[in-house]
Amino acid sequence: MTSTTFDLIKLATGARPDLEHGSGPEELRARIVEALRTVHDPEIPVNIYELGLIYRLDIEADGRVAIDMTLTAPNCPVADLIPVQVMEAVQDVEGVVSADVNLVWEPPWDDSRMSEEARLALGMF
Repeated sequence: MTSTTFDLIKLATGARPDLEHGSGPEELRARIVEALRTVHDPEIPVNIYELGLIYRLDIEADGRVAIDMTLTAPNCPVADLIPVQVMEAVQDVEGVVSADVNLVWEPPWDDSRMSEEARLALGMF
């Protein structure tokens, strides 16, 4: 069974992992990332992927997907909604047989995890 796990040390130092690359089914990975880009926090006009809210994306050879994600703040009013949207979006991807989404708070999210695209969209230079 093949699994792709990203280095949590990079996360702890604030580096944004490149979740689009790594070992494993690359075509499936690309489709999952595109699905993640369709999920938005209703209060922020940037998708959760570009915000850096996805901390871990594991894809098993049999199509099972495990995701660790966070939110910008623990008291986020949509804390119950967004993980469900992530699970549904990923499960709708052809080749995914199941998606398990785990909401985590460590390490805490900060704006250093945002992509350049997200920074531009939010006017943060």
